[in-house]
Amino acid sequence: MSHEDRDEAGTAGASTAEEHRKAVAREFTRLVEAGEADLPLPGHGETRRRWDLLTRVAETDPALARLVEGHTDALAILAELADLGVPEVPHAAPGTRWGVWAAEPPGQVLRAERDADGSWRLSGLKPYCSGARVCTHALVTARAGEERRLFAVEVDPSRMAPVPGSWPAAAMSGSDTLDVRYVDMPAAPVGPPGAYLERPGFQHGGIGVAACWYGGARAVARTLYQAMADRPEPHGLAHLGAVDAQLDAVDAVLDRAAAEVDADPADRKGRAALRSRRVRAFTERVASEVVERVGRALGAAPLGHDERHARTVSDLTVYLRQHHAERDLAALGTELAELTRTKENLR
Repeated sequence: MSHEDRDEAGTAGASTAEEHRKAVAREFTRLVEAGEADLPLPGHGETRRRWDLLTRVAETDPALARLVEGHTDALAILAELADLGVPEVPHAAPGTRWGVWAAEPPGQVLRAERDADGSWRLSGLKPYCSGARVCTHALVTARAGEERRLFAVEVDPSRMAPVPGSWPAAAMSGSDTLDVRYVDMPAAPVGPPGAYLERPGFQHGGIGVAACWYGGARAVARTLYQAMADRPEPHGLAHLGAVDAQLDAVDAVLDRAAAEVDADPADRKGRAALRSRRVRAFTERVASEVVERVGRALGAAPLGHDERHARTVSDLTVYLRQHHAERDLAALGTELAELTRTKENLR
């Protein structure tokens, strides 16, 4: 499907945050029901095609990409855990729309309690649930005592309710990211404690998010490409050259990362975390600089008069904060320092 067709059928033309949210939900539903959100699994030989498809969706609409990425990540998690021999992994039926709700900021804890018959219930508040009103199912992390566990839930409005107003900002409002309150919500455990974070695919999935950032950056840059084609001027052309070189570098980095994931999907070399941290750090830096350079080159005009460009800039700015800045860079530096101390190959 071309960008033009997707725009016409999907999210283009929505003029308010609520209209845009509904348009994104409709397009997300259409993509899932048409099978267009069934992407190749990471580490199965077509990882780059998977990321390319995420990039293309994000280039159309970062909020839509947030939902598609969450859905495809959930399917990949279920497939990976099933391949690892985890018993009773749920099956995602065709047409079901999945999210991965795993944020655990300080002070907000979703609790899992086990009943005498062995069944589980979730209670409490879960923040940052993207697709809160459009997903039919979700993989949710919760605390069972001191352990972090992953659960599958089928959305049940009588036991879980999105909190109105918990995402008041216009930026990324199309992703329908709300806090959700659970009251004795039945849940099925997926894997043992720690399974969500400890599997190799956790790191592979992190690069899928970076592929979405890359698509958002390309969308922002598109305005600069067109402006310099129509009205070239020296400073804008300098910014365009810098932007193009950086985006091309991200493309090359994703190429190499995909080849490495396909060559070692189970992370036997122990480089998955290092790879993910590098790719995410570089892509975040490039995307942030693209936003800055396009703004410096074109000024306020496209932000004030081009609704789609302005929304993409604001959505991407929020989306990039899934990279935790200096905290993530420090984790990368810590790993590099340890590898240097032990005289291991940094590649």
